[in-house]
Amino acid sequence: MSSELVTVEPRSTVAEAATVMGGRHVGSALVMEEGRIAGIFTERDILRALASDFDAARHAVSQWMTKDPVAIGPETSIREARDTMLEQGFRHLPVMDGGSLVGMVSLRDLSARA
Repeated sequence: MSSELVTVEPRSTVAEAATVMGGRHVGSALVMEEGRIAGIFTERDILRALASDFDAARHAVSQWMTKDPVAIGPETSIREARDTMLEQGFRHLPVMDGGSLVGMVSLRDLSARA
């Protein structure tokens, strides 16, 4: 799990989010609004946006993000997290402890631990 989170605001553009994600070498950013997770924006969302609209780089990530993403708790086992990702087609899951965001886990993180 990574506790150094990459975040963007819903009004950030696809280009801005892609630049932040590329600079941090991550495949996703949490979209935060008023201190809560509004969504998750991933590399797949960037590709989907650009494939759908030639001007998508200027669109807000809120148009392309996955709203209210599935999250796991810190007590979730590696196997459970992996199974959730594989069953639902995710590569990233926020980690929540109660109502607090504590990290992000990626399929790559889990593969390294398996």
